[in-house]
Amino acid sequence: MSGFQSVIRSWGGLNARGSDLVAPHAWIAAPAPQQGLVLAHGNGRSYGDSCLNDGGRLILARGLDRVLAFDRKSGIVTCEAGVLLDDLLKLAVPAGWFPPVTPGTCFVTIGGALANDVHGKNHHRAGTFGRHVRAFELVRSDGQRRTCAPDMNPALFAATIGGMGLTGLITQVTLQLMAVDSAEMSQEVVHFDGLDRFFEIAAQSDSTHEYTVAWIDALARGPAFGRGVFFRANHAPASQRPPSRPRQSLPFPVRPPVPLINGLTLRAFNLLYRSMQPRSSQPRLISYRPFFYPLDRVRDWNRAYGPKGLRQFQCAIPMAHARDCVDEMLRRTQAAGEASFLTVLKLFGDVPSPGMMSFPVAGATLTLDFPYRGTRTDRLLDELDRITITAGGRVNPYKDARMSPATFEASFPRWRDFAGHIDPGFSSSFWRRVTAS
Repeated sequence: MSGFQSVIRSWGGLNARGSDLVAPHAWIAAPAPQQGLVLAHGNGRSYGDSCLNDGGRLILARGLDRVLAFDRKSGIVTCEAGVLLDDLLKLAVPAGWFPPVTPGTCFVTIGGALANDVHGKNHHRAGTFGRHVRAFELVRSDGQRRTCAPDMNPALFAATIGGMGLTGLITQVTLQLMAVDSAEMSQEVVHFDGLDRFFEIAAQSDSTHEYTVAWIDALARGPAFGRGVFFRANHAPASQRPPSRPRQSLPFPVRPPVPLINGLTLRAFNLLYRSMQPRSSQPRLISYRPFFYPLDRVRDWNRAYGPKGLRQFQCAIPMAHARDCVDEMLRRTQAAGEASFLTVLKLFGDVPSPGMMSFPVAGATLTLDFPYRGTRTDRLLDELDRITITAGGRVNPYKDARMSPATFEASFPRWRDFAGHIDPGFSSSFWRRVTAS
C-alpha cells in the first residue's frame, strides 16, 4: 500500500485533504524526501490537526504493530510504535505491570503517546509519558536510523518527546512499566460545591493518591457554580477476588445530522451523572478500565457532536493564577451560551518532562469541549486562549485545531530551538498553521 488517497479524520472531525497514504515499511525502504512532506499517523485520536498533513503524505504507523520484547521481571517492554496502548494493557496487566502514564483513552498508539508526551491523572507523581521512555528508534527522511536515549542522541531524544511526530518516523519504543498488585483500583468519590473546595481537596489528595481528577458541572450557576465530583484512586492490593471481566464496548448508534450536545441535553446529563456518583467517600474497588477509560466503552462517541465535529480546549495555568482563571473561563463559556460535555479539572505537579515541547506546567489544567458551530465557537476559544496566555499559561497543541501563531509562540517560546531538530522531510497541518510556514 503506497501512494493512494483516502479520507483520514482527526478525532475532532477534521479531514486530511488530499493526503497520500503510505505503508510504513514501504516508506522505510525508500524514504524519498523529494516526493513531498510526510507525517506519521497513528490511530487518529488527536483532536485537532497535529496528526494531519493536508496535501502531503501520511505514513500509516498502525502497520508497526508488534511487541518485540517484554521482560516480566523488570517490566521493560519494547514494541513497535503502532502498538495500541490497549494491546499493551492486555499483555502487561495480567503479568503485574501497568503503563506508568496513561491518557484518557487506551486507543492511542505508543508512538503517538511519545510524540505528544501525553499526561494522565498522576502527573503530580509520575510526570509525562516521556519520563518513562528508555529509548526509541527514529528513521529520518534521509534513510538514517537513529537510536535515541538520554545518553544517545540526547538532543534528538528531547526534541522527539512531545515533538508531534516532526523529527522523523518513530519505529519502536522501549518503555519502563510500573509494578501493580492487581487489576483493580481503590477509588474514592468526593462531591464538592465550588472551585475553592476543589483546590483544597486536590492539594490534600496529591500527597495521598496516585491518581486525581475532577469533573465540573459547567452549567451550574449561582450558589452551585463550580460544583463537581472529585475522583481519587490508588492501585489496589492483591486480593482473592477473581479479576473483573472488561465490559464489551457499545457502538454509538447514530450519525446525527446536528449536534446532540446542547444546553438541554447536557443539563439532563449533568443531573444524572452527579446522582449516579456515590455520596459516601469511602474507598471502593473498581476495575481499572472504567476508572481510566470511561468513554472508551462507547465506540465513536465523538459522533454525538454532529457532522462538524468538536473542538476541544485544554490549558495549563500556573498555580498563582489557576483558581481565578478557571473561574473566568467557566463564566465566559456560560456567557457565550456554549455547553461543554467533558469539563475536566486537575492539578499538574512540578515534575519536569525530558521533552522540549511538553505541554504540562505546574499548576492546574482545565479541559472543555464544544460542538463546532463555526465563528461562534472560534470566538469563545480565542477568548479562552487570551485568558490562558495573560496568566502565563499554555494551550495544548495536540488538542488544538485553531490557535493562532501568536498563541502558540506564547505557549511554547522555545519552538524555534525545537524547529532546528525537525526532519526536513516532515511536516503537519498544525505546524504550518502555527508557524505560518
